[in-house]
Amino acid sequence: MLKEYKADFHIHSCLSPCGDIQMTPKAIAEQAKANGLNAICICDHNSSENTAAAIEACKQNGIELLFGMEVNSKEEVHTLALFDDIHSLNELQKTVYDNLNGENDDETFGYQMVINEDDEIADINPRLLIGATELTVETIVDRIHELGGIALASHVDRERFSLIGQLGFIPPDLKLDGVEISPNYIRKSMRYDFPMAPGFTQVTFSDAHFLHDIGKTFTIFLVEKITVSEIKKALENKDGRSVIAYS
Repeated sequence: MLKEYKADFHIHSCLSPCGDIQMTPKAIAEQAKANGLNAICICDHNSSENTAAAIEACKQNGIELLFGMEVNSKEEVHTLALFDDIHSLNELQKTVYDNLNGENDDETFGYQMVINEDDEIADINPRLLIGATELTVETIVDRIHELGGIALASHVDRERFSLIGQLGFIPPDLKLDGVEISPNYIRKSMRYDFPMAPGFTQVTFSDAHFLHDIGKTFTIFLVEKITVSEIKKALENKDGRSVIAYS
């Protein structure tokens, strides 16, 4: 039976240097429940190390969880990667870390806190997570698909760190599953479609860095359950699955 899921698949935890210190996995899950979300995905910059701690927190709050990351390419293009399981995400993590250089400056960019299942600080990630990898955007998208995931162009309307902003166009051979429109575009333009991404299913998520932003914008998927295969069908409008609304 198909069901409507109110989803926010672009949330940053306190592992992202730009994420607020209060953005722990447990707090994110609790805020998602309070804001009426059914499904979330933590997509930190170039890292997945806070995802494991979110599993139990989401179970306790009745929230479906996908496993994700926001990867920064050599061209400074951000791409959302969504997976069914943490093993596939960890494989992407290995690829990203093997191609990510530099050390973080905590005072300049912010602390990168790894949180355990008890919502305690377990470690501080020393890598320059805010930086660009040595991977091209095409390589990133292909690697996501090799691992069975979904690849979405992040905030495609933005001037910085987006396909349009960095490259000026969406390469015709780039095998994206869809594109994300940023909350700012919807607020400023009062539009729910982005004309420079024709032919791609468009979704929107909060890109939350603070608790109060979680679920402020979301996408409603009509699917049987929250899995990569079901979300892909919705993005392709197949077998009755669809993206029925976003706000």
